[in-house]
Amino acid sequence: MRRRTRTATVLAALTAGALALGGCSGSAGDEERIWVGVVGGDPMNFGLNAQLAVGSAPRLFSAQILDPLIYMSDDFELSPALAEDWEVSDDGLTLTLHLRSGVEWHDGEPFTAEDVEFNFEEIVPLQAYGSELAERISDVEVVDDDTVEVHLSRPYGPLLENVSQQYMLPKHVYEGTDYVTNPANNAPIGTGPMMYDSYVEGSEVSLVKNPDFWGGEVQVERAVFTVIPDISARGEALFAGEVDEAVLHPSQQGRVADTEQTKLLKHGMFPESIVMIQNTEREPLTDPAVRRALFAAIDRAAIADTALAGVGVPAKGFIPESLDWAVNQDVDFDRDFVYDVDAINAALDEAGYPRGADGTRFSLSVLYINALHEVVSTVEMVASMLADVGVDVTLDGVGGAAYVDRVYTQGDYDLAFVRTPVGADPSLGIVNWYACNEERQSGRNPTGMCDPEIDAAASAALDTSDREQRGEALRDLQSRAAELMFYAPIAWYDGAFPTANTTRWERDDEPQIHAERRPWLTMRPADGS
Repeated sequence: MRRRTRTATVLAALTAGALALGGCSGSAGDEERIWVGVVGGDPMNFGLNAQLAVGSAPRLFSAQILDPLIYMSDDFELSPALAEDWEVSDDGLTLTLHLRSGVEWHDGEPFTAEDVEFNFEEIVPLQAYGSELAERISDVEVVDDDTVEVHLSRPYGPLLENVSQQYMLPKHVYEGTDYVTNPANNAPIGTGPMMYDSYVEGSEVSLVKNPDFWGGEVQVERAVFTVIPDISARGEALFAGEVDEAVLHPSQQGRVADTEQTKLLKHGMFPESIVMIQNTEREPLTDPAVRRALFAAIDRAAIADTALAGVGVPAKGFIPESLDWAVNQDVDFDRDFVYDVDAINAALDEAGYPRGADGTRFSLSVLYINALHEVVSTVEMVASMLADVGVDVTLDGVGGAAYVDRVYTQGDYDLAFVRTPVGADPSLGIVNWYACNEERQSGRNPTGMCDPEIDAAASAALDTSDREQRGEALRDLQSRAAELMFYAPIAWYDGAFPTANTTRWERDDEPQIHAERRPWLTMRPADGS
């Protein structure tokens, strides 16, 4: 009991510290309406600008502070943002953007066509998705104050989807500076509904409402993102109503469902998956028959029900059904990778790996990130499942930086498991896990597999703006990936979505027109003030 009381005291202190910036208690009925969210680590370790840094923290803060030209919702619908309209020419080589007039940056300077030109020429090439688009841009033309044309050297399939992932940065703040080290990356100036306000090292980032937001009236005066690394403490803070939103361990979702004031948000972010990665440069994983048998040995339904506590669904293919235009319906994990221990044992025997005297066929090391709790739960179950088919497993949990170094730089792993978003378009996210990556770039295929059929299909999906042709190419890619089986989703996972406490704020689950943006325009104080 003493320990529980002490935890509550610590949480109260954390929250009080977060709210002290606003000079009030944090109740929605107070003079200043404060909303409190949670982040698991210091956001400044990565910065707040997703154009020049990768990771969940830059994506989170950029989505609140900055705007793209085109919004994309978590169900992949496009809608006007800083561009109120656009057209793509019939040959797919010209994108005409009609810009919204009267928009101001947070520092009061006007948003202009020159800002858009500067971004496409200078900033977009530095962004993770943008570099691929930039390679196909031949020139950018400012037609007039409200019109910009982007000319391509050849068609680019996910053109609009890529543009939707490019946050606009102010030319007057970045021009003539080192873009990567510009201080504005940690104190962004944007056009979005929230403005950067302050940072307390290791403790919190505070945002304030943009009173002149072009998109409507922001209901929250201040948003404080407080750092609570311990996931148990995070849950207790949420259940106590000391914070309004946090990402919880999937095992806590049962308590969420039983608590009237809490709910798991079901939308707001792109789908995520728990994936199994096999190093095809290591024996016995050089053999596709072994890789296929190992994938079949993972009981995906049990993982979804137990390790993911029912907040995930087993993957039946490489692409989620929400991207139905790209899904290959002939690829069916339930049919082709049946969890049948006897059949899997027979397949491994046939592949030339019989059990030894101790019942073991071979040993594998499983690499994962300790901080991804749903992945930890998954690999613990996987170890038992692989043992059932004679595979000895060593679990190797590491920090995020060590995982990136060992998987991408060194290739020092047998199997790896991770949670990853699917991205705004198959060619921007999912395909990168299958196309050849000889240079071992981070965030792309780390398995050592380079297959001409897959690479040809990936290129074909990029080289046309015709969605039907793109879908055909992507279906070819999935067929070949199923034959080789080196990287595959186990389950689509909702547990990375935030859980909300509705004690202070209501209507926080309204669908948003831009993925990862919080509902600043629709939230209302629960007390009706």
